[in-house]
Amino acid sequence: MSGTGREPLRIGVLGAARITERSLIGPARETGHRVVAVAARDRARAEAFAARHGVERVAGSYAELVADPEIDVVYNPLANGLHGPWNLAALAAGKHVLSEKPSASNAEEAAEVRAAAERAGTVFMEAFHYLFHPVTRRLHELLASGELGELRHAEAMVAIAAPPESDPRWSLPLAGGALMDLGCYGLHALRMLAPRAGGAPRLTASRAGERAGAPGVDEWLDADLEFPGGARGAARCHMAYDGLDMSLRIVGSRGEAWAPNFVLPHLDDRVVVRTAAGERTEHLGTRSSYTYQLEAFAARVREGAPLPLDADDAVATMRLVDACYRQAGFAPRPRTRV
Repeated sequence: MSGTGREPLRIGVLGAARITERSLIGPARETGHRVVAVAARDRARAEAFAARHGVERVAGSYAELVADPEIDVVYNPLANGLHGPWNLAALAAGKHVLSEKPSASNAEEAAEVRAAAERAGTVFMEAFHYLFHPVTRRLHELLASGELGELRHAEAMVAIAAPPESDPRWSLPLAGGALMDLGCYGLHALRMLAPRAGGAPRLTASRAGERAGAPGVDEWLDADLEFPGGARGAARCHMAYDGLDMSLRIVGSRGEAWAPNFVLPHLDDRVVVRTAAGERTEHLGTRSSYTYQLEAFAARVREGAPLPLDADDAVATMRLVDACYRQAGFAPRPRTRV
């Protein structure tokens, strides 16, 4: 049984991605859920992954894994372009799905995933794990309490050093690009401010730079947004940056709050608040946002508890991503055929 007394989830993992150790293996171990199987294109790689992380067994293929009757939940951390096809396959097999973001290559495919989730009647969620951590929840509380006053401006920056040239994040056929891998966090974080801003933001401008040697792939992208209540937003991302920056700043009429790392708050759990009363730093805890996420997902699957994310939210995010690409002179990501 899981740590809360519920029947543990039986999870199957698509691929042997490095992120899975942090995003699923550790959280599953901490919360008492089972990682039943893993599948990879290279069986030897899957076997090594299973041995290293205590996964119960290896499936012969992605298709075999999603069809496995002993698996309740499929976790999909594959390359971006493979999210849509395998989310669709897992939902068609009647599985609950926890998909790494983004849920699909473009809004059209995301809408197909939403329709598949509706037909399946299972739980589908895009893994915007940051939203479950006390750091982000505290930022929302500071707005809701009125301490910061009315929202005036919000800015998110999500930037990392450049991955190797061979990394699939630089591949257009695999739906790569800075916005897909990083910028979607910033766009989503701004969208989540809608209840305190008169509604969802609209895109007003977008600019991007192409990666040398990777036609059609954005190395960086800046998006400007406007909320119905008049507040402005900016979502910046860069996938060849000098260092790491995953910050979110919220400015209100009475003060502001800044989280230096809202995406990976286990690395920096600070929220810095500045008002007329002075400045203070709150520490919200370094427990992994992925662990909070898995707990919330399991509560939804086992008990029907509400979630702040669903397939409708995933479609809305992808529509905004596609709009950013078009405004910046890029095409939305092509869907990957499997």
